[in-house]
Amino acid sequence: MKKVIILCAILFATVSMSAQKVNVAAAANLRYVMEEIKTAYVKQNPKAKVNLTFGASGMLVQQIQNGANFDFFMAADNEFPLKLKEKGLTTGPMSTYAIGKLAIYSTTLNVKEGLAVLNDPSVKKIAIANPETAPYGERSVELLKGRKLYETLKSKIVLGENISQAAQFTFTGNAEIGFIALSLALAPEMSGKGSYYIVPQNLYKPIEQACILIKTQVLNTEASKFRKFVLSPATKAIWEKYGYSVGK
Repeated sequence: MKKVIILCAILFATVSMSAQKVNVAAAANLRYVMEEIKTAYVKQNPKAKVNLTFGASGMLVQQIQNGANFDFFMAADNEFPLKLKEKGLTTGPMSTYAIGKLAIYSTTLNVKEGLAVLNDPSVKKIAIANPETAPYGERSVELLKGRKLYETLKSKIVLGENISQAAQFTFTGNAEIGFIALSLALAPEMSGKGSYYIVPQNLYKPIEQACILIKTQVLNTEASKFRKFVLSPATKAIWEKYGYSVGK
């Protein structure tokens, strides 16, 4: 009987410890903002452990479908979370946490005049995230096609695996221009080292970024708590610092 009690205590302790750990699959455009949100959350909840994994939303969906150990998914749109929900891989409601903004960025050219810079003869390469897996890449292609620029510029387009890689191509000079998330243009390592232009939001479909809890074998109450914090007014200033619009 004593052994059973000890075993139950060990199992309870193990579950309790795992419940304190939240594995978050987050879109690549969230790299900086989520690090700050994580810091704010852990400051309020010292025992919590939040692991952030960043990547293209479509790639993260594939990983989740293949059984990756994630508790919470924060996508760069509302379509990828819906796909998981339709497959029965999620729990609870899907919620929009922010509206993202598309920007063009360059370390070598002044892009503040807007899309006209794309026709500059010095532009040999234009970095865009893979439109198949990255919503920001999809919006970039949509924008170029809508402005009748895609056919002219498609030979110059280089695809990044995700929006962070597209930003890196531009930041390092491997591409003269990059279509990136405004949040990355405002990030510490890129801000002040190049110029950016915020693309008018009426030129592309709104980037409604949504999140949802992933269904797990053991209910992770800490994941629900972290989700609630992400969606709370406490994070509003952090989102806005990186150029997102929030409805809180």
